Amino acid sequence: MKRKVIGVIYSGNSFGKDEKILLELAKNKKVELIMINIFKNIDEDELEEKIKKCDIIYNNTAEDFSIEIAKTIEVLGKKVIDSPEDFYFTEDKWMFFMKCRENKIPTPETILLSENWGIAKKQLKDFKHWPVILKRISGTMGEYVDMAKNVEHAEKIILRFWQKGSEKLPIIAQEFIKSPSYRVTLIGDKIVQTALKQNKKGWKATGNYAKTFDKFSIDKKLEKIIKKVMKTVKINICGIDLLKKNDEWVVLEVNSEPGFDFFENEREMLVEETLDFKSFQFSLSG
Repeated sequence: MKRKVIGVIYSGNSFGKDEKILLELAKNKKVELIMINIFKNIDEDELEEKIKKCDIIYNNTAEDFSIEIAKTIEVLGKKVIDSPEDFYFTEDKWMFFMKCRENKIPTPETILLSENWGIAKKQLKDFKHWPVILKRISGTMGEYVDMAKNVEHAEKIILRFWQKGSEKLPIIAQEFIKSPSYRVTLIGDKIVQTALKQNKKGWKATGNYAKTFDKFSIDKKLEKIIKKVMKTVKINICGIDLLKKNDEWVVLEVNSEPGFDFFENEREMLVEETLDFKSFQFSLSG
């Protein structure tokens, strides 16, 4: 039987913990890994040569640039899990809100702000949610997310977002829900981990802002919401972030390439679940 080969997209000067675990587990399972480091210079010809040997590619980094590499790999004819095509409704926060609304998935009240400040100012006044959360439609690790106390404060934040970024991306305004962040990690349709993320020194509990982590139980209402989310976004490996509003679950966002570092004692289990899932996927077709 032909040995299966997985290409792994990662980023860094050296292998991180996940990559080291992945390499060790792959050796035990007789799966060959070809590591593709996007942190280093890699031209299209070199990339094409690497992926020729692979049955499938696994994107193991949440770096924004990895999405472009994944797109390139798919144009070159190799399947990537998860495919960048599946990120359309998750990488754009406004599109994600619209998709949730369409599928009756509870999510924070959200509006898309005009790039004309005079119109945006009126929108915020009519929205009547103070404090309000302002977010660029794209961004990772809590970047380009801030809270405004009033219209004047909102103007300063929006101008900062526009000046800081390389492009003037649209901004959404979202109701502030005072709640810890609840992360549910899924591989395929299997819930593999829950993590209650809290930051006692600030209101942000997603990205790198959470300081403490605990487990939480999945109730029937949440299980139903998770199934609906997974059916809607169609991402195989993801982390769903939720809040609680008046003791009811609200979906904040879905993260592709979720972190496995909430509980160190479960890290190897999550990497192994991922490797087994990848192997199963491409074994079906080959």
